[in-house]
Amino acid sequence: MTDMPPPSYLPRPDGLRLAYKHRTGRGPTIIFLPGYMSDMEGGKAVALDAWVAEQGRAMLRLDYSGCGASEGAFTDGTLTIWRDDVLFLIDQLVDGQFILVGSSMGGWLALLVALARPERLSGLIGIAAAPDFTDWGFTQDQKLQILREGRIEEPSDYGEEPYVTTKAFWQSGEASRLLHGPIAIDCPVRLLHGQRDDVVPWRNALTLAQQLRSADVQTLLIKDGDHRLSRDQDLARLIDAVATLPEPI
Repeated sequence: MTDMPPPSYLPRPDGLRLAYKHRTGRGPTIIFLPGYMSDMEGGKAVALDAWVAEQGRAMLRLDYSGCGASEGAFTDGTLTIWRDDVLFLIDQLVDGQFILVGSSMGGWLALLVALARPERLSGLIGIAAAPDFTDWGFTQDQKLQILREGRIEEPSDYGEEPYVTTKAFWQSGEASRLLHGPIAIDCPVRLLHGQRDDVVPWRNALTLAQQLRSADVQTLLIKDGDHRLSRDQDLARLIDAVATLPEPI
């Protein structure tokens, strides 16, 4: 495996620099979208990149603005801003077809990006995908607190920093909900979800599969899998899902 260099940076039109790592190779390019308060150095992204290097495939890892190595403040980010960050990097860096791999919130972003670039999408993989979590992920009292106070902070199971949800992020999420109707995505889709996921209910994967317009949707429920799906066997399932996607016509 070839070691990846430090991140490269590409300035958005407003000058804020977005960090990314772009591995060249044969396509379609695999694009990994991290979850909320995560970045491109997470275990799933790194494991997938190592496999990509062995296969001679192309891959783009990235950090949304305010996340990881990218410039900006995390609390300035919204779902729409991060979707547009992804689209900007894709349009600037990726030639031809691509496959989106989204973890948790990244799965929601993958769906939004897919809807924006359907002609270039050859596959989509969701790992504990969390579309619409601004709706089902908060109690009514928490939603009222976000609206009243402008933000809410919750303890995180994955680090010392609390999970912060701003009013702007919550409102952008509510404006980007997808599960209420058919989702006009026609490429092959693979959904991996652990049934011990205590963050995103595994039944959400079944709802998402039902709403997707594509006829080629497969849902893999992992009975002993948690939200992160980062064990060796989980990573092997992820790589297999990518490896066995149908070749684009």
